[in-house]
Amino acid sequence: MPFVDGPVCDCCGTPILTAGFAAENDICQACQTHPRPWGRGRAALLYQGSARRLVLSFKHGDRPDIATGAARWMARAAHDLVGSDTVLVPIPLHWRRRLARRYNQADILAHKIAPLIGTKVVSDVLVRPRPTVPLEIATAAERYDRLRDAFAVTGRVDKHLAGRSVILVDDVMTSGATMSAAAQVLRAAGIQKIDSLVLARVPQNDYIGGEEKD
Repeated sequence: MPFVDGPVCDCCGTPILTAGFAAENDICQACQTHPRPWGRGRAALLYQGSARRLVLSFKHGDRPDIATGAARWMARAAHDLVGSDTVLVPIPLHWRRRLARRYNQADILAHKIAPLIGTKVVSDVLVRPRPTVPLEIATAAERYDRLRDAFAVTGRVDKHLAGRSVILVDDVMTSGATMSAAAQVLRAAGIQKIDSLVLARVPQNDYIGGEEKD
Protein backbone atom coordinates (compact mmCIF):
# COMPACT_ATOMS: atom_id res chain seq x y z
CA MET A 1 0.00 0.00 0.00
CA PRO A 2 1.63 3.30 -1.06
CA PHE A 3 1.29 5.30 2.14
CA VAL A 4 2.28 8.95 2.09
CA ASP A 5 5.27 9.23 4.36
CA GLY A 6 8.09 11.70 4.87
CA PRO A 7 8.09 15.37 3.79
CA VAL A 8 4.92 16.51 2.03
CA CYS A 9 3.58 19.71 0.55
CA ASP A 10 1.95 21.46 3.50
CA CYS A 11 -0.91 22.60 1.27
CA CYS A 12 -1.95 19.57 -0.79
CA GLY A 13 -0.22 16.65 0.92
CA THR A 14 1.75 15.37 -2.06
CA PRO A 15 5.20 13.95 -1.19
CA ILE A 16 7.87 16.54 -1.86
CA LEU A 17 10.83 14.24 -2.37
CA THR A 18 9.14 11.94 -4.90
CA ALA A 19 6.94 14.29 -6.88
CA GLY A 20 9.57 15.32 -9.42
CA PHE A 21 9.67 19.01 -8.50
CA ALA A 22 11.28 21.36 -6.02
CA ALA A 23 9.40 22.83 -3.08
CA GLU A 24 9.69 26.27 -1.53
CA ASN A 25 8.78 26.78 2.12
CA ASP A 26 7.26 23.27 2.14
CA ILE A 27 4.83 24.21 -0.65
CA CYS A 28 4.98 22.31 -3.94
CA GLN A 29 5.31 24.07 -7.27
CA ALA A 30 1.70 23.35 -8.24
CA CYS A 31 0.37 25.01 -5.08
CA GLN A 32 2.72 27.95 -5.56
CA THR A 33 1.54 28.39 -9.14
CA HIS A 34 -2.14 27.93 -8.27
CA PRO A 35 -2.67 29.10 -4.66
CA ARG A 36 -5.30 27.04 -2.88
CA PRO A 37 -8.27 28.56 -1.01
CA TRP A 38 -7.56 26.28 1.95
CA GLY A 39 -4.64 26.29 4.37
CA ARG A 40 -3.00 22.91 4.95
CA GLY A 41 -3.72 19.57 3.31
CA ARG A 42 -2.95 15.94 4.06
CA ALA A 43 -3.40 12.62 2.24
CA ALA A 44 -3.05 9.09 3.56
CA LEU A 45 -2.15 7.31 0.30
CA LEU A 46 -0.79 7.92 -3.15
CA TYR A 47 -3.46 7.13 -5.73
CA GLN A 48 -1.61 4.39 -7.55
CA GLY A 49 -1.35 0.61 -7.61
CA SER A 50 -3.16 -1.13 -4.76
CA ALA A 51 -4.38 2.19 -3.32
CA ARG A 52 -6.07 3.08 -6.60
CA ARG A 53 -7.80 -0.30 -6.71
CA LEU A 54 -8.90 0.12 -3.10
CA VAL A 55 -10.37 3.57 -3.71
CA LEU A 56 -12.21 2.45 -6.84
CA SER A 57 -13.72 -0.49 -4.95
CA PHE A 58 -14.81 1.85 -2.18
CA LYS A 59 -16.18 4.47 -4.55
CA HIS A 60 -17.79 2.38 -7.29
CA GLY A 61 -17.70 -1.21 -6.06
CA ASP A 62 -20.26 -1.05 -3.25
CA ARG A 63 -17.60 -1.51 -0.56
CA PRO A 64 -18.36 1.04 2.19
CA ASP A 65 -16.68 -1.33 4.67
CA ILE A 66 -13.33 -0.15 3.32
CA ALA A 67 -13.88 3.13 5.19
CA THR A 68 -13.08 1.53 8.54
CA GLY A 69 -9.43 0.89 7.77
CA ALA A 70 -9.11 3.96 5.54
CA ALA A 71 -10.29 6.20 8.36
CA ARG A 72 -7.45 5.00 10.60
CA TRP A 73 -4.91 5.93 7.94
CA MET A 74 -6.53 9.33 7.40
CA ALA A 75 -6.71 10.05 11.12
CA ARG A 76 -2.98 9.37 11.37
CA ALA A 77 -2.28 11.69 8.41
CA ALA A 78 -4.42 14.45 9.92
CA HIS A 79 -2.95 14.46 13.43
CA ASP A 80 -1.28 17.88 13.07
CA LEU A 81 -4.41 19.51 11.57
CA VAL A 82 -6.68 18.78 14.52
CA GLY A 83 -7.41 21.26 17.29
CA SER A 84 -10.00 21.58 20.02
CA ASP A 85 -12.30 23.58 17.72
CA THR A 86 -11.99 21.34 14.65
CA VAL A 87 -15.00 19.92 12.79
CA LEU A 88 -15.08 17.67 9.73
CA VAL A 89 -17.13 18.68 6.69
CA PRO A 90 -17.44 15.97 4.01
CA ILE A 91 -17.59 16.96 0.34
CA PRO A 92 -21.23 16.38 -0.67
CA LEU A 93 -22.59 14.54 -3.69
CA HIS A 94 -25.48 15.75 -5.80
CA TRP A 95 -28.59 13.85 -4.70
CA ARG A 96 -28.85 11.99 -8.01
CA ARG A 97 -25.32 10.65 -7.76
CA ARG A 98 -25.80 9.74 -4.14
CA LEU A 99 -28.99 7.88 -5.02
CA ALA A 100 -27.18 5.94 -7.75
CA ARG A 101 -24.19 5.15 -5.53
CA ARG A 102 -26.34 4.61 -2.40
CA TYR A 103 -23.83 6.39 -0.15
CA ASN A 104 -21.48 9.36 -0.06
CA GLN A 105 -18.00 7.96 0.48
CA ALA A 106 -16.69 11.27 1.89
CA ASP A 107 -19.45 11.33 4.50
CA ILE A 108 -18.75 7.75 5.56
CA LEU A 109 -15.04 8.51 5.90
CA ALA A 110 -15.71 11.63 7.97
CA HIS A 111 -17.95 9.76 10.40
CA LYS A 112 -15.36 7.01 10.80
CA ILE A 113 -12.52 9.50 11.33
CA ALA A 114 -14.33 11.76 13.83
CA PRO A 115 -14.20 9.46 16.90
CA LEU A 116 -10.56 8.63 16.19
CA ILE A 117 -9.50 12.28 16.42
CA GLY A 118 -12.04 13.45 18.99
CA THR A 119 -14.13 15.77 16.85
CA LYS A 120 -17.52 15.80 15.17
CA VAL A 121 -18.92 15.79 11.64
CA VAL A 122 -21.09 18.58 10.22
CA SER A 123 -22.78 17.27 7.09
CA ASP A 124 -25.58 19.78 6.63
CA VAL A 125 -23.70 23.01 5.88
CA LEU A 126 -22.45 22.26 2.38
CA VAL A 127 -24.63 21.09 -0.51
CA ARG A 128 -24.24 20.36 -4.20
CA PRO A 129 -27.29 21.99 -5.83
CA ARG A 130 -26.48 21.01 -9.39
CA PRO A 131 -24.99 17.87 -10.92
CA THR A 132 -21.62 17.96 -12.67
CA VAL A 133 -20.46 15.76 -15.50
CA PRO A 134 -17.87 13.10 -14.58
CA LEU A 135 -14.39 14.51 -14.04
CA GLU A 136 -12.23 11.41 -14.48
CA ILE A 137 -10.87 12.28 -17.94
CA ALA A 138 -11.12 16.07 -17.70
CA THR A 139 -8.11 18.34 -17.73
CA ALA A 140 -7.41 20.54 -14.72
CA ALA A 141 -8.88 23.58 -16.47
CA GLU A 142 -12.02 21.63 -17.39
CA ARG A 143 -12.39 20.40 -13.81
CA TYR A 144 -12.26 23.92 -12.41
CA ASP A 145 -14.72 25.15 -15.04
CA ARG A 146 -17.22 22.33 -14.45
CA LEU A 147 -17.12 22.84 -10.68
CA ARG A 148 -17.74 26.57 -10.78
CA ASP A 149 -20.80 27.26 -8.58
CA ALA A 150 -21.19 23.53 -7.94
CA PHE A 151 -21.43 24.01 -4.16
CA ALA A 152 -23.49 26.18 -1.85
CA VAL A 153 -23.83 26.63 1.89
CA THR A 154 -27.02 26.15 3.86
CA GLY A 155 -28.52 28.36 6.54
CA ARG A 156 -26.83 26.20 9.18
CA VAL A 157 -23.31 27.36 8.38
CA ASP A 158 -23.24 30.18 10.95
CA LYS A 159 -24.70 27.98 13.68
CA HIS A 160 -22.33 25.06 13.18
CA LEU A 161 -19.12 26.54 11.78
CA ALA A 162 -18.78 30.09 13.13
CA GLY A 163 -15.44 30.33 14.91
CA ARG A 164 -14.55 26.72 14.15
CA SER A 165 -11.66 25.19 12.22
CA VAL A 166 -12.92 23.12 9.30
CA ILE A 167 -11.30 20.09 7.70
CA LEU A 168 -12.87 19.26 4.34
CA VAL A 169 -12.89 15.49 3.77
CA ASP A 170 -12.93 13.66 0.44
CA ASP A 171 -11.75 10.36 -1.02
CA VAL A 172 -9.38 11.51 -3.80
CA MET A 173 -7.66 14.74 -4.80
CA THR A 174 -6.49 15.04 -8.39
CA SER A 175 -6.20 18.66 -9.52
CA GLY A 176 -7.73 20.04 -6.35
CA ALA A 177 -10.67 21.57 -8.24
CA THR A 178 -13.36 19.95 -6.11
CA MET A 179 -11.70 20.89 -2.84
CA SER A 180 -11.10 24.41 -4.12
CA ALA A 181 -14.72 24.94 -5.13
CA ALA A 182 -15.96 23.77 -1.72
CA ALA A 183 -13.38 25.81 0.19
CA GLN A 184 -14.19 28.97 -1.77
CA VAL A 185 -17.87 28.70 -0.87
CA LEU A 186 -17.08 28.23 2.83
CA ARG A 187 -14.60 31.10 2.78
CA ALA A 188 -17.18 33.36 1.14
CA ALA A 189 -19.53 32.43 4.00
CA GLY A 190 -17.00 33.73 6.50
CA ILE A 191 -15.15 30.56 7.52
CA GLN A 192 -11.55 31.58 8.06
CA LYS A 193 -9.66 28.37 8.84
CA ILE A 194 -10.10 25.59 6.28
CA ASP A 195 -7.83 22.58 5.78
CA SER A 196 -8.22 19.49 3.60
CA LEU A 197 -7.92 15.75 4.14
CA VAL A 198 -8.19 13.03 1.51
CA LEU A 199 -7.74 9.30 1.46
CA ALA A 200 -5.58 9.39 -1.68
CA ARG A 201 -3.66 12.01 -3.64
CA VAL A 202 -2.95 11.57 -7.34
CA PRO A 203 0.83 12.00 -7.74
CA GLN A 204 1.61 15.08 -9.75
CA ASN A 205 4.01 13.16 -11.97
CA ASP A 206 1.03 10.92 -12.86
CA TYR A 207 -1.04 13.93 -13.83
CA ILE A 208 0.07 14.72 -17.35
CA GLY A 209 -1.13 17.98 -18.87
CA GLY A 210 -3.72 18.25 -16.14
CA GLU A 211 -5.29 14.89 -16.99
CA GLU A 212 -5.01 11.75 -14.91
CA LYS A 213 -2.79 9.15 -16.53
CA ASP A 214 -4.13 5.57 -16.40
